[in-house]
Amino acid sequence: MMDKKIRKVLVANRSVPAVRVIQTCQDRKIPTTAVYSTPDRLAAHVFMATDAVHIGEAPPIESYLNMEKIIAAARKSGANAIHPGWGFLSENTKFARMVVDAGLIWIGPSSDVIHMMGDKIESKKIAIAADVPTIPGINSPKNAEEIRRWMKEEDVAFPVIIKASSGGGGKGMVKVSSDPEIENALAQARSEGKKSFGNDEVLVEKFIEKGRHIEVQIIADQHGNVIHLYERECTLQRRNQKIIEEAPSPSIDDDIRRSICETAVRLMQKIGYSSAGTVEFLFDSATSRFYFLEVNTRLQVEHGITELVTGVDIVSLMLDVAEGEKLPFAQEDINPNRWALEVRLNAEDPATFSPSFGNISRLHLNLYPGVRVSQGVYEGSDIPPYYDSLIMLLMTSGPDRETAIMKMDSILCRNLRVEGVKTLAPMLLSIIRHEDFISGDFSTRFIEEHMDELVSKFTEDDSEEEALKIARYVAEISALGTPNWI
Repeated sequence: MMDKKIRKVLVANRSVPAVRVIQTCQDRKIPTTAVYSTPDRLAAHVFMATDAVHIGEAPPIESYLNMEKIIAAARKSGANAIHPGWGFLSENTKFARMVVDAGLIWIGPSSDVIHMMGDKIESKKIAIAADVPTIPGINSPKNAEEIRRWMKEEDVAFPVIIKASSGGGGKGMVKVSSDPEIENALAQARSEGKKSFGNDEVLVEKFIEKGRHIEVQIIADQHGNVIHLYERECTLQRRNQKIIEEAPSPSIDDDIRRSICETAVRLMQKIGYSSAGTVEFLFDSATSRFYFLEVNTRLQVEHGITELVTGVDIVSLMLDVAEGEKLPFAQEDINPNRWALEVRLNAEDPATFSPSFGNISRLHLNLYPGVRVSQGVYEGSDIPPYYDSLIMLLMTSGPDRETAIMKMDSILCRNLRVEGVKTLAPMLLSIIRHEDFISGDFSTRFIEEHMDELVSKFTEDDSEEEALKIARYVAEISALGTPNWI
């Protein structure tokens, strides 16, 4: 029987997710191994870990997606467990199986469950079997005519959305607003699915116009105990990728909250889930109905706000579950009593969402009570063009939503300064100051609908920047004397 005691963890990731996992391991005095590609040799996660192993050149397929090299790195470093973080290989069935077959501890759900929920079509069938409401749709249409026939027979009106069956992270999803768009949209979704996931199978669903994206955090052990840690609102997205999340959701009342959380638990019990995972739903605010979207069989980027409102360390629980421990609490012990808000600080042009690469020449962050930061970079870090643009997660918490928003406004406006690369900070600040966000009246189309208005509120130079310019000028005058032209 395999020894389940975790003695050293290799983190099969980089930047923010790697740093997050290493932090909990440090708290528990568990040594860690970082892996890194050539451009990441001076990355923050490399310095934080107990030791580090070089696994390849810049392209992910040669490094962070190279399963054999990562397994070899674990053996070389003496790590007996692997945590995948999020992204890269975190939901890869083959990798999870390889880790176990190598005699290592996989810190996550079983490869069978990952496989079961990794296909949108199959996971939807399982949800239906578990009596979980799903969006009206058609699986695996062969051509555009099949889609048209389904819409006519089921009386489904435009818009609809075509999704790559193996898709995730917003890839392989194409909205269709009229009949002439169907052929091109179908071809595009299939092409993106094949390119990104090696599978061109698609499904088509009714597009919920004013949908809210709500997900339920689950933690489950290997003894059949499944507990929810309540919900998060993840509605604010750009290009189908989240940029602002909060807990609890301002969209639902206590009755819906109870129903959606119990539904998530029922589904995870049905599939025999263990470890941390998330059940995602689309909430139709017009009808107050929610529909199953997918199960994320990994640690979510936004897990930190759930930790803030519940006081639970989800990564630590993942380590316990991997060691075969029972959950140390029951459902009635989980009582959220805070409001938390998270923004994703990506190295991107805030007006276009285009990646911004280069060196962070200055990084200043003034922290104070009620603020949590998951930081994947430091002043002097290089932002390479090969990977996800996320550099930092900023979280605030308070007794109510107003306080959490107020604190986030203060960070983005006055207490954060990043120079050398562009970030989403101006966009994030515009969003949280918008009256519709403050009132809770928004949908997944919020950024798309308000883009011009949001960008118009950006300021090129704020008062702090001007003050710095004046200070530099005064210093120059003091050091060199008054120039001749004054």
